[in-house]
Amino acid sequence: MPAVMQRANERNRHSVRLPDYDYSQPGAYFVTICTKDRRNLFGGVVNEEMCLSRFGGVVKACWEDLPRHFAEVDVNEFVVMPNYIHGIVVLVDGMGTACRAHTTERYARPVTGSLPTIIRSFKSAATKRINEIRRTPGQPVWQRNYYEHVVRTEEEMNRIREYIAGNPATWHDDVENPASEAFAKRRMTKTEAPK
Repeated sequence: MPAVMQRANERNRHSVRLPDYDYSQPGAYFVTICTKDRRNLFGGVVNEEMCLSRFGGVVKACWEDLPRHFAEVDVNEFVVMPNYIHGIVVLVDGMGTACRAHTTERYARPVTGSLPTIIRSFKSAATKRINEIRRTPGQPVWQRNYYEHVVRTEEEMNRIREYIAGNPATWHDDVENPASEAFAKRRMTKTEAPK
């Protein structure tokens, strides 16, 4: 990418992360990563059960491989849905990093072992494998960003685990399901002219 375009892109990118939060510190993070344009690439829901496509199998395998590539990562409950993945990533403090300096990730400046770096690696690996299968090098699979929530209590962790596990059963009403009324309502709200 030419330097001028890269600088313009950096100015237009706004982080949705918590300001001044160290995303490399130990803890649990609930993440949702959606496909580009909410395309149903990863399979379908049949009788309230998720049936993975070949691409969905790739996403599942890449997610399960995270601990092999990042020693400080443990994956907890997760589900691959037709056009997104929900999962809990746990960063463990196994390398004596409790006294490390505060690290803030910035665009084009990854922090080793941080949640953004881990998610970027996951998205990159899944995209590469999917594009090899469909013979579409360089085509995007994911939307640019992802949703993340810092899990602060065990009670919250249990609620999120239940939510993730129950996702296939509620797909028919999911706001990410292009066939649902919730999706249509959200889309209409976004396209309505301001009053």
